[in-house]
Amino acid sequence: MVKFKVLGSSPYIAREGWTPIALIIFCAVVVNYLAGFWWASPLWLVVLFFLQFFRDPERKIPQEKYAVVAPAHGRIIGIEQSHDPYLDRNSIKISIFMNVFSVHSNRTPVGGIVRATWYRPGRFFNAALDKASDRNERNAICINTAEGHDVVSVQVAGFVARRILCYVDEGQEVSRGDRYGFIRFGSRLDVYLPYKSQIEARLGQWVDSGSDIIGYLPENL
Repeated sequence: MVKFKVLGSSPYIAREGWTPIALIIFCAVVVNYLAGFWWASPLWLVVLFFLQFFRDPERKIPQEKYAVVAPAHGRIIGIEQSHDPYLDRNSIKISIFMNVFSVHSNRTPVGGIVRATWYRPGRFFNAALDKASDRNERNAICINTAEGHDVVSVQVAGFVARRILCYVDEGQEVSRGDRYGFIRFGSRLDVYLPYKSQIEARLGQWVDSGSDIIGYLPENL
């Protein structure tokens, strides 16, 4: 049976959206007051778009010992044996594409200690393309679990996304499913798992960040 804990620390609207939402509402109210609803209607549509884009619902976090949860809300676009360029090892890479209708808060795939972080400047190709993983702007973190496994989670900017936010530092302790970052507009997350991990995700599958299990780490190192 799957065990859960409820992560209740994040608001329904991500804090990254508070300022832009407040500004666009202010503009819509002013135009609505001065010129009427029809002139303000495009701004009200933008308000609705921002509200759905910056939504940040609570998630139920699975508590199985070796479970790896999706760090992003979106569609699985890649599952492959791959070389992990951050830890220089053989690994399994799972890629998740987020479109503009996804929840863009990113969550830690496992719990443990943040062993290292890397930032790489780069291009802004369509995040659905394979070349985005190693050519786009990206930020990676490595989490070392209590059992000694290393899991790398990489935030990758997309064609529209121009800002990656990461809120964890090297040496910080995190729990599985913790909110750790945000990417504005279409983007992707790549996860590098140990080579012998058991993969549960399937190509084309839609996953919820923090609550859907995409794999299990090996019980032995």
